[in-house]
Amino acid sequence: MVLCEGGESDAAPAAGGQEPEVPPGREDGPGAVQPCLCPAPGVEAAGAEERRACGCCSGMSWPFCCQAPGAKKKAACPGLGLFYTILSAFLFSVASLLLKKIEDVHSVEVSAFRCVFQMAFVLPGLIYYKTGFLGPKGKRIFLFFRGFLGSIAMVLLYYAYQVMPLADATVITFTSPVFTSLLARIFLKEKYSLWDLLFTLFAITGVILIARPPFLFGSRVTGIEGSYSDHLKGTIAAITSTLSAASTFIIIRKVGKSVHYFLSIWYYAVIGLIGCVIALFVLNEWRLPHCGRDRVFLILIGLLGLGGQIFLTKALQIEKAGPVSIMRTMDVVFAFILQALFLNHLPTWWTVGGALCVVASSCGTAIRKWRHSVKKAKQREI
Repeated sequence: MVLCEGGESDAAPAAGGQEPEVPPGREDGPGAVQPCLCPAPGVEAAGAEERRACGCCSGMSWPFCCQAPGAKKKAACPGLGLFYTILSAFLFSVASLLLKKIEDVHSVEVSAFRCVFQMAFVLPGLIYYKTGFLGPKGKRIFLFFRGFLGSIAMVLLYYAYQVMPLADATVITFTSPVFTSLLARIFLKEKYSLWDLLFTLFAITGVILIARPPFLFGSRVTGIEGSYSDHLKGTIAAITSTLSAASTFIIIRKVGKSVHYFLSIWYYAVIGLIGCVIALFVLNEWRLPHCGRDRVFLILIGLLGLGGQIFLTKALQIEKAGPVSIMRTMDVVFAFILQALFLNHLPTWWTVGGALCVVASSCGTAIRKWRHSVKKAKQREI
C-alpha cells in the first residue's frame, strides 16, 4: 500500500457581519498530505469491503477514518453553538464594561492595544497557511479599505462607550445588519424589500429614542450620563462606527473567497495600529496608564475581545448564521445588567423602548436572511 495526496483545504468567509471562520473539521493547511489506501502498482488491494467512504473524514477510508464501519457517529451537543454565542456576547460586554471603568486612557490608545492582540493572534495563522502579508494584487485596495474602515469603526465605538451609557452604545451597534442590507442594495445590487425598509425605520426609531434630540424631546432631557453634548457626540460616533462596520461587511462580500480570512484580519490589525499610533502622536495622547489597575484592564480588554471573537467563530462553525445573529442580541441584555450592577446607571424607559425597536429590527433582518438562504439551499438540492 502507498500514500496518495489529499486535496487542499480552503477557507470561506463568514456571513452576517462577523469575522470569517474556518470551516468545521478542516484544520489542515493547504497542501497537507492525507493518508488514503491506494493499491501499489501490480498489487490487487485487499479488504475492499472495509474501504468504504466515511462522511466524517471527507471520503477517507477505514481504518484511517476516525470511525469504524457500522459505528454510530457521535452526535453534536444540541445548542452548543448558541451557548458559544451567549458566552461570546458576555465576554464582549465585560470588555465594554472594563473600557468604561478605565479612567485615564484615550479610546484611540485602547484601540491600538486591541490591534496588537489581533496581530499576535493572526501572525501564526498567516505563517501556517502561507498566505503572504499583502494578498493578491487585484484585492489589495479592497483589503486596505477593509482595514481602514474597520479600524475607524473600532476607535469610534470605543469612544462612544467612554462618553455615553454602555447600554445605549451597545444598542446602536445592533443597527449594523440593517445598514448592511441598505448598503448591499446600493453597491452590490442585492434585493431590498419593503420588509427591509420597515426594519430600517424601526432601527432609526430606536436610535432616535436613545439619542433623544432636544428638538423632539424638549430641552430637559433626562437619563443622560454626563452632559447632553457628550451624549450627542457618543451617539454620532456610534452611528458612524456602525456605518463603517457595515461598509467592511460589504467589502468582505465583494472580495468573497479569493482572500484568506486571516489576511483580512491582518490588514484590519496592521492598518488600525498604524492609524492609531499616528493619531495618538497628533493628539499628544500616547502615554501608559498611571494606575496599575488600568494597565490590567487594557490587557483584559484585549484578551476578552479575542476570546469573544473565538467563541463567536466556533458558534458559526457548528450553528446556522440566523440563530447566531438572533442570539447575539444577548449583548444588549448583558449591557443593561452590567450597567445597572457596576455603573449604578439605570436605563430609562426611552432607552428600553429604543432597545426593543433596534433588537426587533436586527432579529427581523437576521430571520429574513436566514429563511432566504435556506430557500436557496433547497432550490439547489432540487
